[in-house]
Amino acid sequence: MGALTLDLLLGDVRSLKQKRSVLRPVIAEVHKHFPAVAVAETGGNDLHRRAEIGVAVVSATAANCTQVLDQCERLVAGRPEIELLSARQRLFNDAD
Repeated sequence: MGALTLDLLLGDVRSLKQKRSVLRPVIAEVHKHFPAVAVAETGGNDLHRRAEIGVAVVSATAANCTQVLDQCERLVAGRPEIELLSARQRLFNDAD
């Protein structure tokens, strides 16, 4: 299992309603391209221009898990209305 946390800076967003209108399509696009992952806004809920998106994936191999998380990161980073500030990946094993 793996998790990806993306810290995002949004463009010209002045309200939480505008923020949701920017994030909703991003989350939907990740889920559309990778239907087996779980994706949601996981932080920065009360901030207008900042957001945190979490992605989780379960896979038989660590390599496949890393590959899927890397692709999700590139997909989000490619959105012009968003600046990716940081991305953190974590892989979990049976001992965790």
